[in-house]
Amino acid sequence: MTALVLHDYFRSSASFRVRIALNLKGLDYERVEVSLIAGEQKSDAYLAQNAQGFVPMLVADGEPIIQSLAIIDWLDRAHPEPRLIPDDPMARAVALAQAYVVAHEVGHHIQTLTGISDKVRQMQARSSQAEGNALQVRMELQADCYAGVWANRARTKDGQPVMEPGDMEEAMRAANAIGDDTLMRSAGQRPVPESFTHGTSEQRMS
Repeated sequence: MTALVLHDYFRSSASFRVRIALNLKGLDYERVEVSLIAGEQKSDAYLAQNAQGFVPMLVADGEPIIQSLAIIDWLDRAHPEPRLIPDDPMARAVALAQAYVVAHEVGHHIQTLTGISDKVRQMQARSSQAEGNALQVRMELQADCYAGVWANRARTKDGQPVMEPGDMEEAMRAANAIGDDTLMRSAGQRPVPESFTHGTSEQRMS
């Protein structure tokens, strides 16, 4: 049986989803905490296994796998039951589109860690409602950008892109569906740009 060692940090949302996947599949694994506060992810020993210096990292029989979705994809292929990512092409595309939306929320966590969220809140406190909304739109679009970076760079254990043909198109359809203008029209309302807080469908797709 494959020996699994998970290097993670208890407050990492990406690590959370890997622990959930491992537990759903009923797999035994050894957990090694990598303190992000202490900077252990940047130690020479850790970087020798994971040059990105991120968590989580799953080591399977001595082979490191990085990026949470790549880890989950490997788990699905190595331990198929129960499946976490659908095998049907369309269902898989929908699932990965949902993962893209989650990546957007992780983008907000990055903004918190880098201090962007605090700066925006301070600026909003000195701004009018319309100006504050415009600042919020910029922050949401930056989170979209972070999600796009993830989609572009996420790789499987074999170095292949996690995103397959059709996945990005489905993600873009999801982005289009949640634009402020589209949501307001769907609710029978006239779009009011000054009230937007997340950006138009066009902005979210660009």
